[in-house]
Amino acid sequence: MRFDTLVAIALVFIPFSLTSIGGGSAIVAGIQHEAVTVHGWVSSREFLDLFAVSRAAPGPGMMLATVIGWRVAGWLGAVIATLALFVPSSMLCYAVFKLTNNHRQKRWHRAMREGLAPVGIGLIIAGIISLFRLSHGGPSAIAIIGLAAAIFLWMPRFPVLGVLVLGGLVAALAATGF
Repeated sequence: MRFDTLVAIALVFIPFSLTSIGGGSAIVAGIQHEAVTVHGWVSSREFLDLFAVSRAAPGPGMMLATVIGWRVAGWLGAVIATLALFVPSSMLCYAVFKLTNNHRQKRWHRAMREGLAPVGIGLIIAGIISLFRLSHGGPSAIAIIGLAAAIFLWMPRFPVLGVLVLGGLVAALAATGF
């Protein structure tokens, strides 16, 4: 394992840490671009597999950085990718909280919070589109997405597991030609 590879891992994940407005899902598209297109660390298929593993594993939802770091440079790469993704944003959040907590009732503070919400939503949508393109989702995937969105809009407290089961049933039916 080379030192420049470890530095490259850190240089990829630190900026994503600082721009993850909206949470980890907001940076999936950027991570995919860097890991697949720019650095060629993984193929598109491997990225989807690593994304699935990171979501199935216990812990934070963005363990994707950890598994990519591990795939690229072993355990040391996993540690560096994880620290690069979680430490800078944690430090920034803490600093912003300490500096602005006394101003929560002011208009500029509310405007800042409300102004960042659409940015986060847009970044999350970009991540979803990126994963959709990588998986070569077709009409059945669009139907599943639409069904899930309709269920959650109609019944926000509907169990997530129920939506996953319904999505699996629609995918199985589509695969069998129904």
